[in-house]
Amino acid sequence: MPTRLVPKTVSVLREGYSFSRLRSDAIAGLTVAIVALPLSMAIAIACGVSPDRGLYAAIIGGFFVSLLGGSRHQIGGPAGAFIVLVAASVERNGVDGLIIAVILSGLIMIAAGYLKLGAYIRFIPYPVTVGFTAGIAIIIFASQLSAIFGLDLPGKEPGPLAEKVAYLAQYVGTTNIAALAIAVLTVAIIVAVKRFRPGWPGMLIAVAVASLAAFALNLPVETIGSQFGGLPRGLQAPALPALSLQKVIAVLPDAFAFALLGSIESLLSAVVADGMTGRRHRSNMELVGQGVANIASGLFGGICVTGTIARTATNVRAGATSPFSGMLHALFLLLFMIVAAPLASFIPLATLAGVLAVVAWTMVEKAAIRTLLRTSRGDAVILLVTLLLVVFRDLTEGIVAGFALGAVLFIDRMGKNVAVSPYSDYNATAEDPIANTDPDTVVYRISGAFFFGAAATVGSVLDRVAGGARNFVLDLSDVPYLDSSAANVLEGTISKAEHRKVRILLAGAAPNVRAILESHDIAEPRVTYCADLDEAAGRIDASKREASA
Repeated sequence: MPTRLVPKTVSVLREGYSFSRLRSDAIAGLTVAIVALPLSMAIAIACGVSPDRGLYAAIIGGFFVSLLGGSRHQIGGPAGAFIVLVAASVERNGVDGLIIAVILSGLIMIAAGYLKLGAYIRFIPYPVTVGFTAGIAIIIFASQLSAIFGLDLPGKEPGPLAEKVAYLAQYVGTTNIAALAIAVLTVAIIVAVKRFRPGWPGMLIAVAVASLAAFALNLPVETIGSQFGGLPRGLQAPALPALSLQKVIAVLPDAFAFALLGSIESLLSAVVADGMTGRRHRSNMELVGQGVANIASGLFGGICVTGTIARTATNVRAGATSPFSGMLHALFLLLFMIVAAPLASFIPLATLAGVLAVVAWTMVEKAAIRTLLRTSRGDAVILLVTLLLVVFRDLTEGIVAGFALGAVLFIDRMGKNVAVSPYSDYNATAEDPIANTDPDTVVYRISGAFFFGAAATVGSVLDRVAGGARNFVLDLSDVPYLDSSAANVLEGTISKAEHRKVRILLAGAAPNVRAILESHDIAEPRVTYCADLDEAAGRIDASKREASA
């Protein structure tokens, strides 16, 4: 069951884990590690922290995502979607504040998993996910413009997009042609490899070639070594930043934002893996695993961790059979870090900016945007509002506003699907259990989920018809669900009918519907409940015979 809190590794071991599966997982893990190596450093730098923190997240966080998660193929690590949130958190609270927020976000995700909220997080409307992903992509690309062009800026560039672009435009004259050439070369290699050799690690090849070119030609470009002093050859010891109540309160909004986005991204990634493999993930266990991974990443100095769609898809395509591929990917990354740390110093920042430019482009779901804009005006509005708020306001505001608009649109659509109609309209060809010629009886049917979105409309119709006869029969056999707002509307209609001496018969009400109605004092003898219209007709005929006797 998807709600079971049992890691997928346990299920795999219970099935029996063979050497052939280990070999397949090792090949897949190595493939993903090659992809994750440059990407993890690039994301960390874009977040405003040193590149080693991205590798810590990929190694420690990625290991625990696979060890304790609810998906067989999920690959965890730093994700481009977090760049905006992490960079803002670092600017407000520093690196120590970021680490505290990461750890707190892990605790929040664990709580969400044990409260079994995983299924609800997946209810985020599709246009919202497309919109915020596209908005994040725009912000990521904008954040890399100064590195791509090698601009010589006198101070820190602004965060908001409009201000950032206007600020950078003032210093276009300081463009470093060498940095721009390196960035363009990186992008060109990635695109060419993807087109002509899609099975090759394009990003790693691009980083290696661009770094070699910059070193061989002695190009005047900023590198990881000149900016950060290189990478450590291994993990740092786990440690907890200095804590205070004031600091925790200050970073709590960031922690909730990390937890929300991480939950959405990881569950979306798990759904993608399910679609590619035919498996079914455990959403609540996935949240618990992601929570533990973020706590561990924070303790080792890493940034946020989540399930990453591109790396997870690469893992599946590379032949992974179990979560052990994700754990092996983390171990391979650690090995790369130990062996190749000195070489990382020669990587130009423009190269990593080029990598992120490609990531930003691939994040935009262009086909989905075209489809949403073309097929549904409501979905198009949700998409555009979410995208614009993410780009020009705030990621959380964009998600909340998009979700609220999606909920309103859903309520409107569902409300329009609720119909109230005379019996003659829906039973024109069937044998009538209640004669249409009876002037003392009016029969109406409600079809669809009767809830607050349709309560006012249905109520106005019922009020007009309920007082025109001695018997008012309401067929509820096509009402699968009824809420308190709808029950309140019916209670009002029944009260008015009572004043007019009209008898109310409710036919075909399901047990759950009847229970809600009776809780709102819509019970016998105020109304007469009938199993169906035949019984209602019999009750009416019996009353007429008694009256004439």
